[in-house]
Amino acid sequence: MRITDIILKKRNGGTLGKEEIDFFINGYVSGEIPDYQISALLMAIWFNGMNPEETVALTLSMAGSGDQVDLSAIPGVKADKHSTGGVGDTTTLVVVPLVAACGGKVAKMSGRGLGHTGGTLDKLESIPGFEVNQTMERFIEIVSEIGLSIIGQTANLVPADKMLYALRDVTMTIDNLSLIAGSIMSKKIASGSDVIVLDVKTGNGAFMQDVDAAVNLAKAMVAIGNSVGRKTLALVTDMNQPLGNAVGNALEVREAIEILQGKYKKGELKAVSFALAENMLVLSGTVRTKEEAGVLLQEALDSGRALGKLGDMIEMQNGNPAVTEDLSLLPEAGKVITVKAEQQGFLSSLRTAEIGHCSMLLGAGRTKKSDPVDPAVGIWMKKREGDQVEKGEELAEFHVNDEKNVDEAISRFRKALKISDVQPEKRPLVYQAVEG
Repeated sequence: MRITDIILKKRNGGTLGKEEIDFFINGYVSGEIPDYQISALLMAIWFNGMNPEETVALTLSMAGSGDQVDLSAIPGVKADKHSTGGVGDTTTLVVVPLVAACGGKVAKMSGRGLGHTGGTLDKLESIPGFEVNQTMERFIEIVSEIGLSIIGQTANLVPADKMLYALRDVTMTIDNLSLIAGSIMSKKIASGSDVIVLDVKTGNGAFMQDVDAAVNLAKAMVAIGNSVGRKTLALVTDMNQPLGNAVGNALEVREAIEILQGKYKKGELKAVSFALAENMLVLSGTVRTKEEAGVLLQEALDSGRALGKLGDMIEMQNGNPAVTEDLSLLPEAGKVITVKAEQQGFLSSLRTAEIGHCSMLLGAGRTKKSDPVDPAVGIWMKKREGDQVEKGEELAEFHVNDEKNVDEAISRFRKALKISDVQPEKRPLVYQAVEG
């Protein structure tokens, strides 16, 4: 078998078999096939696509390229969730303790933020002492004992994805459905959970800005998961404004804790978190219906059990659990600058990705993986899409330490918000549930 024949076959619109896909994945990871030939193959895939069988074969080959996590030592059904990324998307920190408080088991490996999207590991590391790096033995021990743990991915988990993603980034082949689905699902499959619930974001703050494209991606990922015996479901959810009010690591932790404390009776972040948690409990067999799950989740919230589970996880991973009761223990910025409306009207639209970039300018995010992150800084939104705004009313708080980019960040933030005389129609928060 030769890589040149595989490139030619896909270039001419052919269908690759499992053996051919295994050959190029294994050859690339081992260093036997060079970047320039894989680049050519990626471009051929980008132009001609992959059918569902090819996509499954690609995903499984990538998942098998490194470590396979064995969670069988943890009793019961293990659940996982994944978001395709957005702004103010703090669902993991709400969902995981909620599900654990209802008797579910969540063994989750998460990543860091890059670009305008935040990363769960960065958020957790803003909690004093919290350690995201745990041995696999300790990870299994924690989940077995308290029902939840969130850690960083092991160094050798799906090396094929790390290598291919870096190459896709510089060859402009990121936005291919099969390559996206394979990248996400290879990590989920290698992580070992029995149940996978996906949150596929769509809108101007998401990678998939078109609803139909997001639904197609959701269908592809659900098909992959179910084809290998993982119960998989996806919700396609709105990302045309930050999901929560907070955009920035410690601020997002603060908002998640406040939700678990019961301070918010409604809100998009809470609503999406509950929808994801309901589906995780149903797919795991903890309850039979989403209605039962909703009642159980609300009781876990009202009783304080969910907040207690977050505290348990923080303590087990060497953090200070007192943060769940005393939010002043979280990093705080040295200065808070209020941004006020210059006109009255309705907040009719937001350019969400741009708001994420404004937070990055303050130091809350990174453009490359080696960039440092300031956990204390970010933006707290005071208005949501559709809200009425008076001139001089607060639109947001900018939490700032280094002021060198503040003027640019505020200027860009103002341009990212549109205030008009007409109140916009309310969009669905969940566009579609995709099941196998």
